[in-house]
Amino acid sequence: MLATVAVLGAVAVLGLAGLWILQRRLIYFPEQEVPPVAAILPTARSVPVATTDGLVLTGWFLPAVQPRAAVLVFNGNAGNRAHRVLLARALADRGLSVLLFDYRGYGGNPGAPSEEGLATDAAAAAATLADLSGGKPLVFFGESLGAAVAARLAVESPPSALVLRSPFTPLADVAAVHYPLVPARLLLRDRFETLEAVRQVEVPVLVVAGSADAVVPADLPPVGRALSAFATSSGRDC
Repeated sequence: MLATVAVLGAVAVLGLAGLWILQRRLIYFPEQEVPPVAAILPTARSVPVATTDGLVLTGWFLPAVQPRAAVLVFNGNAGNRAHRVLLARALADRGLSVLLFDYRGYGGNPGAPSEEGLATDAAAAAATLADLSGGKPLVFFGESLGAAVAARLAVESPPSALVLRSPFTPLADVAAVHYPLVPARLLLRDRFETLEAVRQVEVPVLVVAGSADAVVPADLPPVGRALSAFATSSGRDC
């Protein structure tokens, strides 16, 4: 009996160690293949995004004809900038210039993704868009994991407005839903505390959450409803 318990304990420890080492492969799902910008967004141009730690990322800048503001799109944890082309077109049609960019490790960019790395990339992208926008107001648009990145940057470098689509509270809440047998709150190195960041944001906030979202379920407490309630109660909703 003691031998069996010891074996099971060793297996559990090895399993948790493996999860600790490989956990970022369960968080980030980058796609590297990106078509030429001229093929899918011909009115945009490719721009470099230089980070403070020496990486040069790639972004696509789509200027509106008569821009009223400029939008920086913070991607979720999967895909790359090519998957946000329809969003960029829709925003540009409404008079908003757009910068799509990929984090480190995504879309052919160098580096490997992490919470701190994405924060560094986001700050670099915001600085790039500020240079490209000609002084127009900046709006941060974050989706899912990108909502956490956008909210954090909005605290450090406030935009004119913050839009969060399908946000979660901390990442651990989502991990607990998808991996219920794993002590995610103890193991996670990348926390992405969206709600904590939103509590410190001092600009208008708009939260968009859908009931059919399978990745960030609407019944996940408190997720989008809590974020929306906080923004509304604080008088900072758009």
